[in-house]
Amino acid sequence: MTEKPGIWLVSNASSGSNDDAAIAALEECLTGHGLHLRGRCTFPDEELPTPAALEAAGVECVVVFAGDGTINSLIAGLEGWDGAVLVLPGGTMNLLYHRLHGERSMEEVVALVAKGAAVKSRPGVIRSEFGDAYAGLLAGPGTSWGRVREAMREANVAELAAGTVEAINETLGGEMIACVSPQLGRSEGYPLVMLTPRDHGIEVDGYYAASAAEYLEQTWALLKRNFREGPHDTLGTAQELRLASTHGNPFGILVDGEQAEGSPSVEFTLAVCGVDLLATEADAR
Repeated sequence: MTEKPGIWLVSNASSGSNDDAAIAALEECLTGHGLHLRGRCTFPDEELPTPAALEAAGVECVVVFAGDGTINSLIAGLEGWDGAVLVLPGGTMNLLYHRLHGERSMEEVVALVAKGAAVKSRPGVIRSEFGDAYAGLLAGPGTSWGRVREAMREANVAELAAGTVEAINETLGGEMIACVSPQLGRSEGYPLVMLTPRDHGIEVDGYYAASAAEYLEQTWALLKRNFREGPHDTLGTAQELRLASTHGNPFGILVDGEQAEGSPSVEFTLAVCGVDLLATEADAR
């Protein structure tokens, strides 16, 4: 029987599912299916593996058990590598995991990978001056709620209180963001625009809060980081697009959940992921 190739495990201690018990259970699951650990690192305390380090270790697959932000950094650093990345649900939302594996459990996915039943995929990603987004991208003053979410995760009460006030002020009185090329949705824009990568294009959704009830609904959705639950307009799908502030001021951006300083106008294009990702969902998009 041919020995299964070695793997390298990447985790992040601050991600949603990465406590010691979860890591131990994952390692037992991996080794129980004959996948041999030849290296591991905990990000950001330790550096992510480079293609050269993986080749030297004889590793053909990197298993990442972390949130979308850590996954983003890992994939970006491995662009051009001829191995494959297995994304597992180690974060809060695990958007890329569900894109690749649907609603399968982590144990089911590991079993399929070990049997050689997973396929290599190069999914569509959103490319901009801020890097590639593999799970999704948010633009607008509404992204200030990302700071509130971080304060909640870290149990920082003082920062949570200050951040919530700032987020409310920015959402109600801040810049509106419009999709100007092509022209999609309301010309007056939205406080939050979400871009989701698919293989066939970039899906565009505009989120709003036109009434007190809708605002409270949106606030709760944002705090849970489940933006899709908030009131919104589905604007369409594009291969490339430009978002712009309606008042010409820079706006905030979250790339796979990580904050980036924006500008008054940003171009986004559909691109192909630069490294193979393992997928077990037949219609993974």
